[in-house]
Amino acid sequence: MAEPLLEAVDLNVERGGRQLIQDFALRLSPGQLVQIRGSNGAGKTTLLRVLSGLSRFAYTGSLQRTQPLLFIGHQSAVKTLLTPRENLLFHVTGEDFGEEREIDQALAIVGLYGFEDVPVSQLSAGQQRRVNLARLFLTDRMLWLLDEPFTALDQAGVSLLEDRFGQHLSQGGAILMTSHQPLRTLRPHSEVDLSEL
Repeated sequence: MAEPLLEAVDLNVERGGRQLIQDFALRLSPGQLVQIRGSNGAGKTTLLRVLSGLSRFAYTGSLQRTQPLLFIGHQSAVKTLLTPRENLLFHVTGEDFGEEREIDQALAIVGLYGFEDVPVSQLSAGQQRRVNLARLFLTDRMLWLLDEPFTALDQAGVSLLEDRFGQHLSQGGAILMTSHQPLRTLRPHSEVDLSEL
């Protein structure tokens, strides 16, 4: 059995004095897609941030990541005074990719050809989301943690993203994601409902 890219055992997280996540366990191996579900306030975003190492909330239990990860939150996370190209240059610092040309190619893939040098403040919410999601076409990281990646995307955007997910999984990558909506073309290897924990 392949070594997991992410493993959590007996993970417990408190927020605001209440137990938000209790006895959470997960083993995410290469080629696997796991979808986290739950009602608003169930702790999906908190869990992803804890698993990624970005949360300020304390946790108990065991957490191990064997690979560098890419985390994309549910908000656009772009600087509106910068252009899409400038935003991506900022985000991919330290990534193993070639030139600015590859950023322009990624922007073209997500439907932003011709918008490379337009201030993000002039783009729609869906276009701003696509700027951030273009990172998925630039990264070489095998472990992806994605919080509501389909937010503000139209059907074409959702299809594009699912195609990219499939490609990543076939190359040995792994994805842990939250989503209120079911995947259309991909089937998760498993689903975790935080409302039932």
